[in-house]
Amino acid sequence: MTHDEWETTMTQGEAPPRPARSRPTMREVAALAGVAIKTVSRVFNDVPTVDPAIVARVREAADQLGYRPNLTASSLRRGDGRTATIGMLVEDAANPFSATLTRTVENVARERGVLVLVGSLDEDPARERELARALVDRRVDGLVIVPAGRDQSYLIAEQNTGTRMVFVDREAGLLDADAVVSENRQGAIAAVNHLLKAGHRRIAYLGDRTAIPTAAQRFDGYRHALEVAHIAYDDEIVRHAGSGEDAAVAATEQVLSLPDPPTALFTSQNFVTIGAVRALHAMGLQHTVAHVGFDDFPLADLLSPGVSVIAQDVVQVGRTAAEMLFRRLDGDESPTRTVTVPTRLIERGSGEIPAKGPGND
Repeated sequence: MTHDEWETTMTQGEAPPRPARSRPTMREVAALAGVAIKTVSRVFNDVPTVDPAIVARVREAADQLGYRPNLTASSLRRGDGRTATIGMLVEDAANPFSATLTRTVENVARERGVLVLVGSLDEDPARERELARALVDRRVDGLVIVPAGRDQSYLIAEQNTGTRMVFVDREAGLLDADAVVSENRQGAIAAVNHLLKAGHRRIAYLGDRTAIPTAAQRFDGYRHALEVAHIAYDDEIVRHAGSGEDAAVAATEQVLSLPDPPTALFTSQNFVTIGAVRALHAMGLQHTVAHVGFDDFPLADLLSPGVSVIAQDVVQVGRTAAEMLFRRLDGDESPTRTVTVPTRLIERGSGEIPAKGPGND
């Protein structure tokens, strides 16, 4: 098609065939809609004074051409620097906790017309820095981070230049920032006390690496509950196996195969809990060994017995974090704070199995 033929076709209001992978432009939308380029810009920037009939015509032309506005460029032209995006970094997007957290933040953001860009950290501090900086380079308006490392001072410069951020599940290290966390230590104490109430005195701990703040807090709660009950800590029935199911299966089999095995398990992370459940069922001990896990997980209530858990209110955690971030974006300059969201015990059967045997009757 010649240049003259292209101009004739555009004047007649018909969308011409386009070369492969050629991105349609605002100029082409304006020509097809029969309006000025400035009018197209005003339509996609939602300027309320544009005639509704013109808005409809411009959007119909854009759809016909497959045109999509460059939102980053639009934000720069507006002068406020906003891109209507926020970044979110979680431990693992496949984890039920992370998935619920992400969806909740997304729901709050969507009400404000804001897009959420999500990445998984896999408990890797180097990956946290890499992805956080990548998001900042893309000019996100704010960050919601479940930190993998203990040092977030690398974000001080971004914070000083206006990037707002809220940390979730764990507080930031070496950085003054808002945070939303759960009652990790108190939840662990409640789990162990529940097993003590059922008569158990030999309670194993299976958890994630203590380098992870939440794991360390839950382990501290476990030890505190035993100390208050005047039960000696026994390292033989403690495993910090990490968050993998296979490692949790192996750890559970190890402690239950000891000459003096525990009569109850406290598992401090949802994937660890799932691994322990698998091991208990494989060993035929699911109705004999009591079990309370930290973090709920799908179908926990459908197992036999149902798995008793200390449940975090993940929806409340996510909503609180998102609302806190948007308040900051709206200009809130109050002192930073940490909000602690309560946990609750859900009794489903596994945590109520009574202790049996010498010293447990």
